[in-house]
Amino acid sequence: MPDLLIELFSEEIPARMQTRAADDLKKLVTDGLVEAGLTYAGAAAFSTPRRLALSLDGLSAESPKLKEEKKGPPIDGNPKAIMGYMRSLGMEAPDSWYADKIDALRTGEVITFSESSILFVQEVKGKRVLMATLEYLPRTAADIIAEVLEKTIRNFPWPKSMRWGDGPLKWVRPLHSIICILSDDAGAQVVPVDIDGIASGDRTRGHRFLAPDAFSVTGFDDYEAKLKRANVILRADERAELIWHDATNQAFALGLEVVEDRGLLAEVAGLVEWPVVLLGQIADDFLGLPPELLQTSMKEHQKFFSVRNPKTSRIERFVTVANMETADHGATILAGNQKVLFARLADAKFFWENDLRVAKAGMDPWLESLSNVTFHNKLGSQKDRIDRIAALAREIAPAVGADPDLAEQAARVAKADLSSEMVYEFPELQGLMGRYYATEAGLDASVAAACQEHYSPLGPSDDVPTAPVSVAVALADKIDTLTGFWAIDEKPTGSKDPFALRRAALGVIRLVLENGNKVPLTAAIDGHGQQRFSVVGIPLHKDRSLTETISANAFDLLSFFHDRLKVFLKDKGIRHDIIDACIAMPGNDDLTLLVKRAEALAATLATDDGENLIQGFKRANNILTQAEEKDGVEYSYGADIKFAEDDAEKALFVALDAADAKIAPAMAAEDFSTAMAAMAAIRPAVDAFFTDVQVNADSQVLRRNRLNLLSRIRNICLSVADLTKIEG
Repeated sequence: MPDLLIELFSEEIPARMQTRAADDLKKLVTDGLVEAGLTYAGAAAFSTPRRLALSLDGLSAESPKLKEEKKGPPIDGNPKAIMGYMRSLGMEAPDSWYADKIDALRTGEVITFSESSILFVQEVKGKRVLMATLEYLPRTAADIIAEVLEKTIRNFPWPKSMRWGDGPLKWVRPLHSIICILSDDAGAQVVPVDIDGIASGDRTRGHRFLAPDAFSVTGFDDYEAKLKRANVILRADERAELIWHDATNQAFALGLEVVEDRGLLAEVAGLVEWPVVLLGQIADDFLGLPPELLQTSMKEHQKFFSVRNPKTSRIERFVTVANMETADHGATILAGNQKVLFARLADAKFFWENDLRVAKAGMDPWLESLSNVTFHNKLGSQKDRIDRIAALAREIAPAVGADPDLAEQAARVAKADLSSEMVYEFPELQGLMGRYYATEAGLDASVAAACQEHYSPLGPSDDVPTAPVSVAVALADKIDTLTGFWAIDEKPTGSKDPFALRRAALGVIRLVLENGNKVPLTAAIDGHGQQRFSVVGIPLHKDRSLTETISANAFDLLSFFHDRLKVFLKDKGIRHDIIDACIAMPGNDDLTLLVKRAEALAATLATDDGENLIQGFKRANNILTQAEEKDGVEYSYGADIKFAEDDAEKALFVALDAADAKIAPAMAAEDFSTAMAAMAAIRPAVDAFFTDVQVNADSQVLRRNRLNLLSRIRNICLSVADLTKIEG
């Protein structure tokens, strides 16, 4: 079975597109080959800045002979439908030809077409319909590959592509050559493909400068080996490993360490075919800049790795990766890079020093300028938003153990750095620079920390702030965002969430739960809604008052929190119906309380007593509900043990009294585990009652007493969670 090698050689492919492009090449080609009937043992795709490559092992030499049946319309039906069906089989002819053939088919004649395919009439479910038996003769792998590769190249899904010359072909950068060869023990053959004058062959080129001459290859192993001799490392992971190995070794020799950045490593590996690692020096003038600033500037502008002194945590050197070996061992390249770096860092130092002057003076110019920065055209300026966040942070502070004055102060300065020159130049440093500036302004350490941490968590894997002031401001920030967009009816729909409101809600959930805080969301949402509407002047619903509008929004937003909580807890193994049973209880806006209840209920239902009690509860609830509907009364009180005749009936009274005595104080103390255990403990008595006692007794006194006893079962169970929501 032959092996296949494909290479598409072009001008430099952007690094961010290479991995995806290699995967797309593999998928498009292999899917096309399999669809055409070929099989293969293994496939691997590769990318460098100038080439995409695909290797397939154990490809079948030809497609199998295939037979397919295709049902058509009734032979006595619409002639146009019949003609359309025949054309779909590849029968192209004048209308008169179709008429003759249709008449022949009606008489039972079989028509042969496309070599051995046949068309005939067959009775199916009482109707005479056209039926075609299509036979596909074997095709060589070379014919199929040529067809699939041309389709792949002409329809390749580049994010951006260009056209050059006179042909219609589009590619990410001008395509120069195509390798397409099949090889086996007998040798290699070129699969002929021609794309707008670019004919396939068996020749490629190595490194643009170190080995520019063309050379031929006979298969993948030969291809990879010759590329390496021509100063091209084909595998991206091998280039990345080489870069990291050389960089860390050079840094280690000086007692330093390279700051790990896997994203940058992958990007740099996509910029070079023959990586040459060079270690450079940062001028002393810049060593006093914040290390994060140096790291960001070098990464964003020049794709440099930062090299840190582990003793001082200062960034003292950098690593750059050249795509060239030089006689002076990279000295000229390094000198040029250091010259450009000096200019970049000089700008950064200028921004830093200017910003420090504003920070030390109190940051007032930055705060005032935020009144001219629009947060959203319907939600006011950043200054308006800061005022609301500050008020809400003060309100939330006691619930999270924060000092209200510090929480308000932190909220007022947390976004001041958005007006700084440094954040204007490097937006990704927002928050971090705020921490530096708040420290330089002499503010409390907790206020400075909140400037950086209040944006978190930004995603499910991001760390959650634990410092009380940071938690207060982070909650206020996210709740303000949610109440605002709810007020203007900009809610997530389907997969669309342009303002990241799902992320904000999940952030609130994680902040509350992971810090164990008791934050009543309804009060925060309601109170903030009042402030939101009055400050921004959002128009009210024509049929609602201000209070009604705020209340409706608060209810809707709380439901949104509950939906996000279900997703969050599902990942932790808690079923949605268990969460629903707890959401239906009072205090469902206290997420910590809600989750404690859900966890306790889940643990209880995992036991035999808990699982069986659900069945007993549902039986009691069903009997009671039917009786109340039939009798038109509510059996909710009056059960008396003196009317009990059966031992099982008396035992149930005792069990319910014992459960009541434990559940009420446990619920008051929010000890849900104890309450749930007490509820589950009545299970044997409930089982025995339903086994030995007839609820609908002939005596009306006994019947009423027993129905009221069922009401006690229902009330005890519903006091811990709404078990009607539990499935099964």
